[in-house]
Amino acid sequence: MSAPMRLMAVHAHPDDESSKGAATMARYVREGVEVLVCTLTGGERGSVLNPKMDRPEIVANIGEVRRAEMNRAREILGVRQQFMGFVDSGLPESEEEELPEGCFGLQKLEDASRPLVAAVREFRPHVIITYDDDGGYPHPDHIMTNRVSVEAFEAAGDPDRYPGTGDPWQPLKLYYHMGFTKERFEALHEVMNERGLGSPYADWISRWEDRPAKWPVTTRVPCGEYFQIRDEALLAHATQVDPDGFWFVCPRELQQEIWPTEDYHLARSLVDTELPEDDLFTGIHADDVEPACH
Repeated sequence: MSAPMRLMAVHAHPDDESSKGAATMARYVREGVEVLVCTLTGGERGSVLNPKMDRPEIVANIGEVRRAEMNRAREILGVRQQFMGFVDSGLPESEEEELPEGCFGLQKLEDASRPLVAAVREFRPHVIITYDDDGGYPHPDHIMTNRVSVEAFEAAGDPDRYPGTGDPWQPLKLYYHMGFTKERFEALHEVMNERGLGSPYADWISRWEDRPAKWPVTTRVPCGEYFQIRDEALLAHATQVDPDGFWFVCPRELQQEIWPTEDYHLARSLVDTELPEDDLFTGIHADDVEPACH
């Protein structure tokens, strides 16, 4: 039998893996794909966004709590997960606010990329998914996550780069998450209003009016039947996700009906493929897949 396909998802903080591409990962895991989530920071400076969890003992131990939440989400999704060891930069309130000393967002690119290059060379993924060069939204850790993901994709296969981090391995495809698009929210907004549910998305849609799409969607992965697993993984991040909040206003059944895919932009490909795609592994042939090094 051929070795399984391998997918690496690179994220900035605990909870990002459950809000971006979680149903995709759940689907692939259950189809026999090996999936590794690399979490670059511990989320130590993240605010408690669920009022029910905003308690002194939680705030005082937020780093430890978020690691425990990540472990629970990992179990629900069925993936492997590694922390890359960097410290959360926090989200500045203004462009003038300086980032805290030693945080992930201030690391030199080579230093920030080294642990991820090592993880790529050990896990040997065929596909990597991450954020676009705006970070999906302008959090310094998300922007840096894009930079180190691109660096690792381009450097991990070069034996002359990052010595001491394992044998070279070249991933074949790199994708950017495109889950938060105007097109998707307009579709949900229209149907919710048509069915008398009321829509929370008008404000989100207005934010895109003066911001044209930078990266076109090239790949839509059908995964609606895994939205429940996605939602359970999100709820595992109880400090970040309010079960009565924005994430769950749109009924899951409606999402499965109207937009049953998670969407991506193919940013790099070393294999032949034809766009649009419905599978992240299009163009990668099982007979050519080498086993991972464990």
